[in-house]
Amino acid sequence: MPNRSLVAAGLFSLSLTLLAPAQAQGVIKIGEINSYKAQPAFLEPYKKGMELAVEEINAAGGVNGKTLQLLTRDDNASPADAVRAAEELLAREQVDVLTGSFLSHIGLALTDFAKQRKVFFLAAEPLTDKIVWQNGNRYTFRLRPSTYMQVAMLVPEAAKLKKKRWVIVYPNYEYGQSAASTFKQLLKAAQPDVEFVGEQATPLGKVEAGSVVQALADAKPDAIFNVLFGADLSKFVREGNTRGLFKGREVVSLLTGEPEYLDPLKEETPNNWIVTGYPWYGIQTPEHKAFFLAYHRRFNDYPRAGSVVGYSAIQSLAAGMKKAKSADTEKLIAAFTGLSVLTPFGTITYRAEDHQSTMGAYLGRTQNDKGKGVMVDYRYLDGAKYQPTAAEVKKLRPAE
Repeated sequence: MPNRSLVAAGLFSLSLTLLAPAQAQGVIKIGEINSYKAQPAFLEPYKKGMELAVEEINAAGGVNGKTLQLLTRDDNASPADAVRAAEELLAREQVDVLTGSFLSHIGLALTDFAKQRKVFFLAAEPLTDKIVWQNGNRYTFRLRPSTYMQVAMLVPEAAKLKKKRWVIVYPNYEYGQSAASTFKQLLKAAQPDVEFVGEQATPLGKVEAGSVVQALADAKPDAIFNVLFGADLSKFVREGNTRGLFKGREVVSLLTGEPEYLDPLKEETPNNWIVTGYPWYGIQTPEHKAFFLAYHRRFNDYPRAGSVVGYSAIQSLAAGMKKAKSADTEKLIAAFTGLSVLTPFGTITYRAEDHQSTMGAYLGRTQNDKGKGVMVDYRYLDGAKYQPTAAEVKKLRPAE
């Protein structure tokens, strides 16, 4: 008959093993939350980028001798569902870190969740400035160049046009509102005589393109600032082309040069729009060539902007954990502060003052190349040059 004390000790040891954090068992769990069903054009390539990074890192021995495991959840484009998914990932799956989100209002919900639950969160894609400024906290870092950064890249080009009467169209939620507000602020500073003569705020994913285009045309603008993306962008371009909205007018457009939004326009692609984007077909840096070849080999497809973001998010987490020698939240926060990471866009740094990375973006013009939309005359703009100073951030970000 077995010794009861030995059996009890064994059961106690087993229970400790079952309750131990994932990383103590040779696995680091990354919990990722995103709007996969609502925004597939960006997030399917994004997920592939994440998967490629996880496979490469694990094939090279993992992180601190542990294997990375990626657990994804769909937030149904709902902040409440995103928070529920985060709770489930922490409680049931015992993930070590959280990452993800695409829509800005969901990114803000997860930013607050990270603060309340004291868990590390890398916001991969959401662009609103509030994530690192007004609602920023010590637990949240952000990868992609923010709304402010990308608008700041576009404004000098807009000012060069010397157009006086501008109209703006944007999706009516946090990202669109932030982009419109920043554009007005920065362009007015660069060109004091500018006038904003019309504004159309449309429901996300439900743009009434005909009435929007007509309202913008009725304002008789010299130039247009567009923030629409995805299916909304396609409808807007189709109606704008049909009704002659763009004829003889300059258009400055946020994100439109990204292949997930430019490719679907096909023969309807407008010429000569000033855009931020991702001309994957022309980037000749060694780090991008290596990424492109690995991605193409793995998926028999070309990368999109989402692919770069997903890949860089996982690489950032791995680099932070290696520097921290741990996935512990406090150690990871310390490691990410000033962390440098090699990405397909070159080396980026996570700033100490606001936890924003210095990842940049490509700026150029659209061209309809025999029925296919491409970017031409593009150049890479370093995100570090389009961020406010530490003193300015201190006024924007709450003290902790």
